[in-house]
Amino acid sequence: MRFFKNNGLTVILLALFAGSILGQWLAGWHVAMEDARRHGQTVLSLFAYTGSPEFLSSVFENWESEFLQMATYVVLTACFIQRGSAESKDPDAPKRDGDLETQAYEPGAPAILRWGRFWRAIYARSLGIALASLFLISFVIHWTQSARVAGQDAIEHGEAASTVWAYLGDAQLWFESFQNWQSEFLSTAVLVVLSIVLRQRESPESKAVAAPHSQTGD
Repeated sequence: MRFFKNNGLTVILLALFAGSILGQWLAGWHVAMEDARRHGQTVLSLFAYTGSPEFLSSVFENWESEFLQMATYVVLTACFIQRGSAESKDPDAPKRDGDLETQAYEPGAPAILRWGRFWRAIYARSLGIALASLFLISFVIHWTQSARVAGQDAIEHGEAASTVWAYLGDAQLWFESFQNWQSEFLSTAVLVVLSIVLRQRESPESKAVAAPHSQTGD
């Protein structure tokens, strides 16, 4: 129980993720089977479908947009302000990370901060770097697997399959990406604005329920 108390948020989110991707996997397999039957093709086993470009492309297409949203959000909130929003830092507050060289020697400070200026600079941006890297990895997998799907479809219609590099300029790839990116940016902007006047009791993503609308930050 102590473990769950200390890690419940992560446990619940991962459980929701597991249930959701399991649902996508099974539902996607049934869709693929129906499509194969309609076209008189060989029906893939559930195991084979797991490694198919159709499944991998759909998974990483969504992961790509989520990691882009998180990376952009982390970086932009470090640079820009929305006065009154719980999702923004307070423009009138002193800089929290202004003197990392001195803060590196405070009790409990991560040891990497004492390794020198270069490592402090890297660690000070490590969250944004990690999220941006996950976005790039997801984008590459989405791109390459979508290229495989497009190639298979072209061959089925008696057409020449384009190369992976050629597919990078294909409108279908960017349609798949932009349709997800726009929704992620919109939902983030809505959260930033709504948190000015709306509240969620006890949530760190919200200001205190009794806080004035003009207060910025949580």
